[in-house]
Amino acid sequence: MLELRDVRYAWPGGADCLAIGHLALSQGRTHFLHGPSGCGKSTLLGLMAGVLLARQGRVSLLGQDWAELPAGRRDARRADHVGVIFQQFNLLPYLSVLDNVVLPTRFSALRAGRCEGGPAAAATALLQRVGLGADLHGRRADALSVGQQQRVAAARALIGAPELVIADEPTSALDAARRDDFMALLLDACAAARSTLVFVSHDERLAARFDERIDLPTLNRAAAAVS
Repeated sequence: MLELRDVRYAWPGGADCLAIGHLALSQGRTHFLHGPSGCGKSTLLGLMAGVLLARQGRVSLLGQDWAELPAGRRDARRADHVGVIFQQFNLLPYLSVLDNVVLPTRFSALRAGRCEGGPAAAATALLQRVGLGADLHGRRADALSVGQQQRVAAARALIGAPELVIADEPTSALDAARRDDFMALLLDACAAARSTLVFVSHDERLAARFDERIDLPTLNRAAAAVS
C-alpha cells in the first residue's frame, strides 16, 4: 500500500536527515512509529503523505510515486487517499463540528462517494461513534474541549475510508482515560475501513496495541552515519 525505497531527504542547505533503504506498509495494518524528538518522525510523515518530496528514491502510495506527480495532482491524490490527524488538530474554528468532519469530501469526490447515505450522514455516524452526540454537531469547533476537538479531528481524518491514516502524536494532550478511549475508537475505525494507520507517539505504553513497531533511529541510516 505504501512503500519507501532508497529514500533520502535533506532540508535546504543541510545534510541528509533521513536515509531509508526500504519500508513497506501493507493495507489494513497498524504501525507505531517512535523515536526521540528531532529524529525525523514528522519529516517521514510528510514524505509518506506527499507533502515533502525525497531528493532521491521512491515514496509510492498505491503504486504511484509522489515525485512523478505535479503539485496539483499530489494535492488531489492526498485528498483522495490520505487522512491526517494533526497534533494540534487543525480544525477550522469558525466551522461547525459537522462541517469540519465533512470537509475532506468537498475536496475528494472519491471519498464522498464512499460515504453511505452521503457525507453528512457518514459524518454524523462517525461523530456518534467517537462519542459526540447530535447536540454538538452544530457547535463551532473552537467551542469544544480539547478532548472533543481531538475526536472531531479523528472523524475528519476517517471520513470516506482513506487508505492511509496518519496520526501525529494525537494523544499528547489527553489524560490516561481519554487516551485509552481514543485509541480504541481510532483502531476500531481503521480496522472497519481497512485503512493503514501510521501513529506517532512518544508513549511506549501504546505500542502493544499495534501490529508493527517502526523504530525510526534504527531504520534511518542517516542517523546511524552521524552517530
